[in-house]
Parts: sequence; structure tokens; C-alpha cells
Amino acid sequence: MKKAYDGEMDITWKNFPLEQVNSKEGPDWKLWEQPESYPSRGLLALKAGEAARKQGPEAFDRFHMALLNARHVDRKKIDDRGMLAEVAKSVGLDVDRFTKDLDDPASIKKIAAEYTEAHDKYGVFGVPTIFAENGNAAFVKMMPPPEPEEALAVFNDLFPVISGRPNVKEIKRPEPPES
Repeated sequence: MKKAYDGEMDITWKNFPLEQVNSKEGPDWKLWEQPESYPSRGLLALKAGEAARKQGPEAFDRFHMALLNARHVDRKKIDDRGMLAEVAKSVGLDVDRFTKDLDDPASIKKIAAEYTEAHDKYGVFGVPTIFAENGNAAFVKMMPPPEPEEALAVFNDLFPVISGRPNVKEIKRPEPPES
């Protein structure tokens, strides 16, 4: 999608652990402060994204898309080091470096900082949340997601509303109850 805009679009993926925002533990509980043995559903995948990012932006993009497909298409568990290493290998990352960087404590600090900024400063509550340069933002939920060849058209339809209509707070399609 970025190529279709001739480099005029800057996509910056940031960490936002849904496990934190959806926690019933109270406002003082922090996912990133839990012991390594805590059974997190997504923190390891966020750390894996940071490990991939250390191999460059293109490596991160490849890993990120492959990880999203592994989770949402193939329904694989994203809290498994072996599966994450398989994804890293499948997109050409240096797996030894990836495995080492997976445990870098700087990743946890970055995840915490990005979550805190998004949640506390901007009120983000879900992913994906798309921000425009003018500060307008919107959470976008699509089920099922668009096919790759349709993604740019969907973005072109949505982005003018996200960036230019700050008074539009929610668009939700009613769904008939299942029988």
C-alpha cells in the first residue's frame, strides 16, 4: 500500500498490547511488569516484532505481515518461541540474532512507553488505530479483513473520513442476530 502512494505515506507500526487495555486487574497492573512466567497471550509476539525491527525496516515489515498471517489466517499461537523463530526464518531474518534480540530488556521498555503514550495521551483502546498527520485518529474493525488487492481501495475510502472528519466518532454496521 505504501508503494501506491509513491512514498508519501509513512506507516509507523507501534506496540499496543490489547492484554493491557483489556485487563480486569485494575489501573495499577502492568503487563510488562509481570514475571517471565506470566502466561501472556501477546507480549512475546510484541517483543518478537522489536527483535525483527533490529534487523531493519524491511525485515520488520516482512516479519510483521507474516506474523499477522500466522495468527489471523493460520490461527497459530503467537506466544510460542519456536513458532516465532519459524516465522522469522520464513521471511529471511537472521534467526540466531532474532532469538538473542527477543530477550533484549529494551524491548519491554519500548512496548511500555508506546502503550502508555497511545493510551494516556490519545485514548487509544484498540488495534488497528490509524492516525492522520493532523492528529485525527480512528479505530478500524473489519471482519473479515479485505483481500490484499482490495486493501488500498478500502484505505482510500476510509482515510478521508479518518483525517478530515473529527466529528465522526463511530461508524458501525448493524448485524442481524444469529439464529
